Formats: sequence, structure tokens, C-alpha cells
Amino acid sequence: MLVAVIAALITIIVLVGIISVVISVRSHRASQDQSATNDIAELENIGVSKDASIANDAQGDVRVRSGERPSSKPSDSLSRRFAALGVLAGGIFALLGAKAWTMQVMSSDEYSDKALDNLMTSVSTPAPRGCIYDRNGIALVNNRTSQTVLADPDVISDPDVMRRLSAVLGIPLGVVRQRISDSSAGAQSKRVVASDVRLRDVAFISEHADSFEGVSVESRTVRDYPYGALASHLIGYTGSPSQQELDSTSSGRVIESTDVVGKSGVELQYDNILSGDQGQRQLVVDAQGNTVDVISETSPVKGFDLHLTIDAHAQYVADMTLAQLIAPSGDIGTGKGVAGAVVAMDMKDGGVLAMASYPTFDPTYFTNGIPQEIWDLYNTDESNAPMINRVVNGQYAAASTFKAFTSMAGLQYGFANYDTTWNCTGSWDGFGSGDIQKCWNTKGHGTLDLHGGIVNSCDVVFYEIAKAFFDHGPEGTGELSDTALQDYIKQYRFGSTTGIDLADESIGRIPTPEWKAEHWKNVPSEAIWVGGDYSNMIIGQGDVLITPLQLAVAYGGIATGKIVKPHLMKEVKNNTGDSVVESDVEVVSEPDVNQEHLKYVCDSLHDMVSQSKAASEAFYEAGIDPALVSGKSGTAEHADRIPDAWFVTFGPYEDPRYVVVCVIEQGDGGADNAAPVAAKVMSALLGTDGKDDEVGHISGSSGRSVELQYSSSGGRQD
Repeated sequence: MLVAVIAALITIIVLVGIISVVISVRSHRASQDQSATNDIAELENIGVSKDASIANDAQGDVRVRSGERPSSKPSDSLSRRFAALGVLAGGIFALLGAKAWTMQVMSSDEYSDKALDNLMTSVSTPAPRGCIYDRNGIALVNNRTSQTVLADPDVISDPDVMRRLSAVLGIPLGVVRQRISDSSAGAQSKRVVASDVRLRDVAFISEHADSFEGVSVESRTVRDYPYGALASHLIGYTGSPSQQELDSTSSGRVIESTDVVGKSGVELQYDNILSGDQGQRQLVVDAQGNTVDVISETSPVKGFDLHLTIDAHAQYVADMTLAQLIAPSGDIGTGKGVAGAVVAMDMKDGGVLAMASYPTFDPTYFTNGIPQEIWDLYNTDESNAPMINRVVNGQYAAASTFKAFTSMAGLQYGFANYDTTWNCTGSWDGFGSGDIQKCWNTKGHGTLDLHGGIVNSCDVVFYEIAKAFFDHGPEGTGELSDTALQDYIKQYRFGSTTGIDLADESIGRIPTPEWKAEHWKNVPSEAIWVGGDYSNMIIGQGDVLITPLQLAVAYGGIATGKIVKPHLMKEVKNNTGDSVVESDVEVVSEPDVNQEHLKYVCDSLHDMVSQSKAASEAFYEAGIDPALVSGKSGTAEHADRIPDAWFVTFGPYEDPRYVVVCVIEQGDGGADNAAPVAAKVMSALLGTDGKDDEVGHISGSSGRSVELQYSSSGGRQD
């Protein structure tokens, strides 16, 4: 194309030059003729009388007197115009000749390729996605065959065929017309009229093929979920690509409008692995775009299979136990709490063994496009946000589960030791501000050391440690920075993402003086960091926010001394069953802590389970001796609603491997309501539940809720 443009420009320049030369020459000649005329002195009549009659009888020379010019002839002007027209015509023919030469000689290959492109086109065929399995090979997501009725684009011009399709498939004629006219998949692509068509309708169309010209039936694959909503948040769902996904090339994959793409969970995270390779049909088309012939066809290739670290049995226990606690009748509010989350992790390698969030959703609704009524239901306030994965995106006050980390900080800075004791009377005003802070046990715990403070979750013990940090900070002796406590806590990855292989993980919040000043910059009186900020933060209240996954990773650091990156992908297998990708253990960090302090805190967490009546009963009922595990409860208070219930446990005690975290929104006491859920999931992991690896169907949330049918105990219990 560039060569043709250059050649045309050269031709135009030459043409302009020729015209300029011709005009210049003619102007020169005209000036010479004028000069010659002016040089004539006189032409006289010789032998010719001035009388006209004489002139008729005699011949003689004509004489023109000096100063007179002969009149011009009309033919002189016409000759100049014909010459200019000839030059112009010659230039046009030269330009056309040059253009023809560049097209036929210089750019023949380019135009030949364009002609071939207009003659032939390629149409993609969707590939089956890879399946998703748990760590033991149990299929969590696979594919099923869907009978799909397709129509050629030119069926849109045959109203009789469209009416027959409408009658047989039970689809309104307007919908049939709209689907056949949809060219988003390509002008020559077959149009999907209906999916999951009944076999009797398929048979009717096949038997009356002459009446359904341009209509065909293909067996395509769609996602199938054998256990319903089991693990739906971590698995995610699929759907048609958005315009942004169609335009994006960042993944290195060309996405067609007929493809199915991951929208959330591991379906999104590992979309390139699961997606497979599209099939291709090479077609010959006429000038109107109608298919004339099929040149070649390649079959699509199924995507690779994804094997997760999830234990399907533990996942089933987590999903089922949450649902039974929160919505035993199917409606939220008929049990305890309004929402919740459970996560279990193998602390040895970071593999996530269970990840449950309630309310949940059934991904089956998304296979052929989610019905509008279901989408509307899931987006009401009454449904309580079933699409949110609360394990990675739910942010909660940590409550007393935080005390394992703040007690380590107190030991590290010498504000507590093995012999230090404090007296709890049920209330505390260590800063002398008149703003009295209460212990959850308003009657008081009496004299306690740090071990007793952890076992009994005594707030006053931790208020005293918080005061020591404040007194040694910038407002006191100045020995410590104003973020010494926060910096120690952040060693356990609070306030940071854990790095799990899921998109859009929340980071939570560990408040600092700088954060508070920015947050309250428009209310200066609230922007000052005070002692009460320490005493609130040290018991996991105030402005502290964490996710359940962060707490699981952090307690893994308490149990083993190492922070391991959590992950869901165990391995990827190709279509011959060979492993092509395997996950590696990634130790993110090893907190710089005193190992004797670590053992002291772990022993205190072990005794907490055994000495808590509610917690120990929960483990006994789950088939676990409380002496085999460690743990910590928490009850996060709110000014306007029932507290959130927390429980975290890890075990076996002698060689910790598993950690389980449970949070119940508005669940009240942690030991009472969160511990039973965590205990059952731990029992499934330890194999003490006697269920023989049971895995069953999980129903999606009904989307309905009622006012909670139980009341809070009226205050924190742990």
C-alpha cells in the first residue's frame, strides 16, 4: 500500500512538471510573436486603389502602416485550449496507468491476500473447560453434555423456519429472531437458539430436517456441579465474556464471544489453564457472506484439569455446619447469626483444606446465564450478600483472638513475664481519664498472671500491657516508637494480603497514629492518638479489622513459628493425566520472636480449650479430646448489633498441622456458637468424626431472612 501511494505521488509531480513546461513554452512563443509584430514598419498597397472597385480588378501588395496591429484570429484561442485539454487528459491517463501498475505489479500480493480473506473466513468452536477436583480426586466441577440447537445466519430471512423453531422449542418468536440475528459471535458463526434442549425436541428437528433448513443440533459441554453449592465461593462461576474481556489481550489468550470464561474464584484465577483450545472451521463464503463450503475443521481441545488442596469431606462439613447453624429452616435468622465463614489450612504446606462462606449461592444458575429473578434475589438486603466470599473479603474486629499476638508483644518488650500478676476487678481506668473500660467478666477475675489472662481472656490484663506501651511511647518516656505494638503484630501479616491465589483479597487494618490522623482529618478532636487506642487495639477491638484467612495464617505462625503462604492449587494435569504444574511450599517469613515466649503462649492456648466449659464440650461432641488441640475464642462487640463470634483452633497439640478459623456475624459468644463449627471441621480433618469421608449436596441460600429469633446474652462472654 505504501509503494502505491509513493508511485501515485511521483506521477502527480511529473504531471505537474509537464504542464508547467508546456505553459512556459507557449508563453515564450506568444511573446516572440508579439515582438515580431511590433517590428513591422509599414505594409503599402502596391497597385491597389483605395477605391474598392479598383481593388476588385487589380492585385497588389498590402501595406500596413507603422503603429497598427493585425487583428487576431479566433482559431488562435481554440488551439491553446485544445492543447491544455490534451495535456490534462494525458496526465489523467498517466495517473490511472501508474495506479494500475502499482496495484497489479507492485501490490499484487497484498490485494490477492485481501481477496482471499474476503473469500474465506474462520469460525471458532468453544472448547470444553478442564474439570476441578479436590485433593483426593473427587470431582467438584465437571462438564455435562448439553444439546444445543444452532441456526445459520440466513435463517433470519426464513420466517417459516423461525416459527417452527418457536413452536418446537417453546420459545417466543421474538426471542428466536433476536438470537438468530445476534452476530456478536461473527457474521458466519452459527447462532445459538437454545441450550439444554429436550431429546424429544432434538429428535423432532432431526426427523424433519427438510422443514428446518439451516438448523442443526450439536452436543456441547456446560459446567456441572455434582454437589450443588459446595465450595461455591472458592470455585467461583463462569459466564459469557464482557466487552472488556473480549478487548483484553493481557492474558495472552484470544477470547471469542462464544467462549465461556471464569468470573470469580479459581475459575477466574486459573481461567487460562481451564479454558482449552478453540476448534476452527475454515469456510468459503460468497459476496453476501453466506457459507458456500467448509474447507477444513479442527476439533476443540479440552482444557487442563485443576486439582485443588481442598478436602471435599471437610468442605462439606464446613458448608453444612454453617448452614445448619445460621439458617436451619432455610431462612437466615431462624438459627444463630446472620452470616459466617470457615477456613481450614494445612500449616505444613499452606494448602487450604476448606473455605466456606454463608449465605452461599448455587453456581448451577450461572451455566446458561443467571435468571434475572435469581440475580435480583441475590442483590437484596434480605439475602445478606451471598456472592461475597467472607473468608477473604469479610473484615471483622479480631476481638480476643488477637490476644495471642499482643501477649507475645508484651513478653517481647518486658511488659509481662512469667511471674507478673494483675488484679482484675471487672473494670479499669488505668489512664485516670474517667472513661472506665470493662472486662467481659464484669465481676472480675481476681489475681491473674499472663497465662491466666490468656486462658480466661481477661481484658484487664491486656489493658495493663497496653498502658505500658503507651507509657514508654512518645507520650511517655519515649523509649519506644508510637507503632512498636503495631510493628510487632504485623510480623504475622495482619494489615497485608496473605497472597492466596484468589483475586481481590482484602487487607484488613491495623490502626496507627498516622492512619487515625488521616482518617479523622476533618474532625481534629478525634484525630489525636490516645491511650485508649492502645487499650482497644490490644484486645482486638476499636479500629482493628482482619479477615478469617489472615487469622488462620497468623495462628499458623503461632503454632509452627513460620508464616506459610496459603494456596488452593495443588497441581494441574493435562489431558493424558500427567502432572504439568505442582504447587510448592512458600514460607513467607519467620517472625523474630523468642521461642520460649512462643511455647508459653501455645501452652496457654492449649489450656484455654480444656478449661473453657463451652469450648471443651464442643470438642467432646465433635469426637475430639480437648487435650489434643489448642485454641482461642473471641466476641467482637458492636454498638448497634449483636456481637460477632470467633473461634480459632489448631492441632494436634504435640505436632500442629491443621488450623481452623470460624466467625459468625452476630453470633454472640465465640465459645458458645463458633467453637462447635470449628470443632466439627477439625474432627473431619483429624478423621475422628466417623463419617467415612462423606460428601453431599449443598443447597444455595434461599435469599430470605427474618429477624433473629434469639437475643444476645447482653455482653461479651470471652
